[in-house]
Amino acid sequence: MLIKIDDIKSTPAVLALISLHVAEINRMVDSSDVLDVSSLQASNVTLYSAWEGHELMGIGALKELSPTHGEVKSMRTVATHFRKGVGRAIVEHLIKVAKERGYTRLSLETGKGVWFENARGFYTNMGFELCDPYGPLPPCPDSSFMTLKLEN
Repeated sequence: MLIKIDDIKSTPAVLALISLHVAEINRMVDSSDVLDVSSLQASNVTLYSAWEGHELMGIGALKELSPTHGEVKSMRTVATHFRKGVGRAIVEHLIKVAKERGYTRLSLETGKGVWFENARGFYTNMGFELCDPYGPLPPCPDSSFMTLKLEN
């Protein structure tokens, strides 16, 4: 599996996966901090895509909140690649990049409902712990906030 920085605009499969992700999140919860295509192109966001040959397997983004704090965003695996370790590989890559950038903490927001039980379990298994809302994010009844302390 190759994980690389994606420029979004030149990859139709990535654009389609982002669109699907945004639509599903917005359908499942009343409010969210999901990043759309234009938000994923911000200067403080780096989008990564995972590939097997020419086939897209998944995406994940790293957003810089401060020089020491990053946020995992837009984690999504292509349905045909569920349960193949794609999400784990992307999160491990994001953790590696976060450490290289000198971040001491990596956080994320995910849902609270039953649709998000697997996501919360996944992130817990990756070492993330529940935390209070961080950065500019206000408390949200639909959201769970998690963080991972990084050691370089």
